[in-house]
Amino acid sequence: MTTSRRTLLGLLTAACLSTTATAQEVTLRLHQFLPAQANVPAHILDVWADRVEADSDGRIKIDRFPSMQLGGSPPQLIDQAIDGVADIIWTVAGYTPGRFPQLEVFELPFISPDAEATSRAYWELAEARMMDTDFADFKPLGLWVHGPGVIHANRPVTDVADLRGLKLRAPSRTTTTMFTALGATSVGMPVPAVPEALAQGVIDGAVIPWEVVPALKVQELVTYHTEFPGDALYTLAFIFAMNQDAYDVLPADLQAVIDANSGLEFSAFAGRVQQEYDAPGRALAAERGNTIITLDEAQVTAWRAASQPTIDNWIAEATAAGLDGQGIYDDAVALIAKHNAGN
Repeated sequence: MTTSRRTLLGLLTAACLSTTATAQEVTLRLHQFLPAQANVPAHILDVWADRVEADSDGRIKIDRFPSMQLGGSPPQLIDQAIDGVADIIWTVAGYTPGRFPQLEVFELPFISPDAEATSRAYWELAEARMMDTDFADFKPLGLWVHGPGVIHANRPVTDVADLRGLKLRAPSRTTTTMFTALGATSVGMPVPAVPEALAQGVIDGAVIPWEVVPALKVQELVTYHTEFPGDALYTLAFIFAMNQDAYDVLPADLQAVIDANSGLEFSAFAGRVQQEYDAPGRALAAERGNTIITLDEAQVTAWRAASQPTIDNWIAEATAAGLDGQGIYDDAVALIAKHNAGN
């Protein structure tokens, strides 16, 4: 082969490699705390990741790491997104108490009538008040809440007085404050720790939505479940976020793929799907013969009255911290009502 032909082939190979590098896929690591088969990873996070991969024509690949496989503990996930340990994370905001003060409004008692409506309100309030404050260090992809929180315990809970002396796992600062005020001994812990804590008697019960019951086998560890018809006793705020640098280095067309699959509609989808999976969890408890206590209107009214100081105190604390506590609460209530009107 002549030198000129070798040179030409070399240039052609280099050109091909350059083209391949330009179109080369970007691999992003998605880290979260639940097993891969749990509802949120299987029916929300994987759906998001699959759509991103498909819409990018395979140029984006999402490697999924469930159950904290990249190391650390659930409360460290948000810092992993900020520091680049992971490119994308899903976490419970309440695992880092006080870090995201404004979104706590969506965890207050009896504020959420429906997970989809509240998730829409959560994203819109975040756009109005939180993106440059609470969420300034990362790129939010989805913000949502789960369905109605349920009390799962080893003894019946009907009246507020039944909480006295009950060691109850609470998932966030707001729920810990509320249940402590109502007489329970609140114990904070990430949800993966609940089964062992129940089995060993560290706690007598836990507040979680029905949706997460199957993954934790809670129906096998307690025999009583207390439901609150209408507005939820509580709900929990989630953050699905991306490392800002990982997003910024993507070419504009791949950023557009991420953006098109994230935001308001994805948040609404996530909240809706999570609540839809409450029914199978409830069915497992019923099939096992557990006692499901559904409170009547008068009983719920008594719980509402007992929980009102938690709302009042949150508004006062937020105001004392320099936030517009009453305004945040009023805006959240108005946005939820707007989105719930059609339900």
